[in-house]
Amino acid sequence: MMTEPEISPMTSSTYPSSLRAESLLLPARELALGWLVLGLTALAIAGLFAILLVLARTPGLSDLFPTLDFFRTALIVHVDQSVLIWFLAFGGVLWSLGERKITVLHRLALAFAAVGCLAVAITPFVGGAEPFLNNYVPILRHPLFFGGLFVFALGVVIQALLTLQQASGHTAWSRPDRLAAITAAIASIVAFLAVIWTWLHLAGWTGQAYFELLFWGGGHTVQFAYTQILVAAWLGLAAGLGVTLRVSVRVLQGLIVLGILPILIVPVVYALHAVDSPETHLAFAVLMQEGGGLAVVPIGMVILHGLWQRRGGLPPDERPLYAALTASLFLFGVGCVLGWAISGVNTIIPAHYHAAIVGVTLALMGLTYHLLPLLGFAPPPPRLATIQPWVYATGQFLHVSGLAASGAMGIQRKTAGAAQGLDTLGAKVAMGVMGFGGLLAVIGGILFVVAAVYSLRHPRSRW
Repeated sequence: MMTEPEISPMTSSTYPSSLRAESLLLPARELALGWLVLGLTALAIAGLFAILLVLARTPGLSDLFPTLDFFRTALIVHVDQSVLIWFLAFGGVLWSLGERKITVLHRLALAFAAVGCLAVAITPFVGGAEPFLNNYVPILRHPLFFGGLFVFALGVVIQALLTLQQASGHTAWSRPDRLAAITAAIASIVAFLAVIWTWLHLAGWTGQAYFELLFWGGGHTVQFAYTQILVAAWLGLAAGLGVTLRVSVRVLQGLIVLGILPILIVPVVYALHAVDSPETHLAFAVLMQEGGGLAVVPIGMVILHGLWQRRGGLPPDERPLYAALTASLFLFGVGCVLGWAISGVNTIIPAHYHAAIVGVTLALMGLTYHLLPLLGFAPPPPRLATIQPWVYATGQFLHVSGLAASGAMGIQRKTAGAAQGLDTLGAKVAMGVMGFGGLLAVIGGILFVVAAVYSLRHPRSRW
């Protein structure tokens, strides 16, 4: 099977996928379920804060939220839960599914991550937390928030290290989706070490500038983990749909390895330059710009080609996967296009990363639908699970379209209420579209949680 020159249709007998019921051991399923519930919890928390966030920027409603600090606090918790915690928790799902032996350390890693997630969520309600909207990992300056972030990251790193330990010499390396998950574990560890290294060597800075520098290197590095997780999700969905990929397994493996190679530059940057130097700042920006798409873009194009040929005649249980994969490819592509259009510090920047991030989220939503039956639960309601990705994607497309149009008119990012400067009809209309799209996306997110909870409440077996 592994020596075929071309991947034939990705059925269970031909495609070397790790996401097969017969390949998932009982302890691995239980651990993966724990990480999945954690990810769903983070996404639900992010959705609650997203409702407040969208209302705080919508014309006519923003006056209900009198302080800018409220907007900033909601934005910080929303971003950290919907990106950092949701993505890496799903990394935990993918890593767990390949484990051959589950130990106390595996369960301890999950417990750490869960405690960290909850600590981040409750920090806004304890009072005295100062918001800082630095890039990649915005923070609330409060011991509970810092402790939560650290404990969550520690749990993720422990799970990633355990995955690498068990992956050594294992045949799972030959499976493209498993290889993508393993490389995501490597990137996650490197990102954590980058933050620790910066923290140990960063002095003389305070406030916003300090946190911007603290997470600059690690924040750029963890993007490689996100894209590798996305590749693993795309390949898993393609396998579930029986999509034909017109490339060999070896080519896929080569592209996946190529996608992670740029992080080898990370220790070189720190060896050559101080953590707060302009050279370090520029090096990480160039690293992500030039290396971030080496795997995800070509693999996405290959999958898109196969998906186009697979269209039509889908059975009901495959339609949710098709909807999620199609919407994910579309939104991620929109994010790439908007990234090329960035000029200045305006709302085109959040339009770009919202589209790219939602592209990842849609893929993980679809993979959740695929995994739940493998984990012993009833499939989500087919009609609801098919409609949900389109509702979520449509809302996010309107959301990013409004942000992009507003940015073209000069509206600055990370502002709300009167600070946005909505002094023209066009700007108000654009931000109104943004608000409507955001609310529609929130509805799509709620529908996903409903579909997933329905499945979790209807176990088919105890494995």
